[in-house]
Amino acid sequence: MNLEHGLHRFHVGDRLSEMAVHNGTVYLAGQVPDDATQDIRGQTAQVLAMVDRLLAEAGTDRARILMAQVYLADMADFDGMNAVWDDWVPPGDAPPRATVQAKLARPEWKIEIVVTAAI
Repeated sequence: MNLEHGLHRFHVGDRLSEMAVHNGTVYLAGQVPDDATQDIRGQTAQVLAMVDRLLAEAGTDRARILMAQVYLADMADFDGMNAVWDDWVPPGDAPPRATVQAKLARPEWKIEIVVTAAI
């Protein structure tokens, strides 16, 4: 973790950090599934579990998400993703969200999610 003017980076690699925290706001890198052999429901569940772990590490949780961006490789997976998302989002705390179709970095990935949250 680097400290520079209140900026904390977590899980820093050569190319990117998985998370940065600055002035009470948490910024996650795009989270993708570890096991890309699963269907959209399985991949979505994996990604949301990663989001939960990172937010917990920063001292916050999914009820404090300020914005979520969901990237789907195929919009045909929209309903399957939403089935998992709807069970995951705390009642009354659904964040603003955008969902778009995008060509993801690896063809086996069906989903990538970027989250910004308050601490």
